Amino acid sequence: MTSTPVELAIYKLPHAPSYEAEGGLPAYATAGSAGMDVRAALAEPLTLQPMERQLVPTGLVLHIPLGFEVQVRARSGLSIKHGMTLINAVGTIDSDYRHELMVAMVNLSAEAYTIEPNERVAQLVLAPVTQAHVVPVASTEVLASRSGGFGSTGKA
Repeated sequence: MTSTPVELAIYKLPHAPSYEAEGGLPAYATAGSAGMDVRAALAEPLTLQPMERQLVPTGLVLHIPLGFEVQVRARSGLSIKHGMTLINAVGTIDSDYRHELMVAMVNLSAEAYTIEPNERVAQLVLAPVTQAHVVPVASTEVLASRSGGFGSTGKA
């Protein structure tokens, strides 16, 4: 990576997975990884039926620096092989959230899927945040950049 690493402090709750292979905490699998896998903090397997939704605990509390967010993203292998993904596509964890990270999962397949204790269920991406300074305008003409509206660029 060419950027300077940003410190992300993580508190492990008593029921958190061990992350033995990663040195005790979630970690990047390779030097080029954008996200780090997060594991299910389950005492026993959890089965999700088709179209069922569940919050999956991680046992982790993140201390995200001000000016950043953590994006919770689906793992591509779980999604394509088993239809397991995130309810909200990408979840955002704000810098002032100080509770256990829960992964909002849904089973989009036609078959039940069982999440095993310590299974990798999502990935976390630390990203900078820019907050907008919102200002009112007197007319929508100020905002219009082209005619035609939604889907008007003609590209599929």
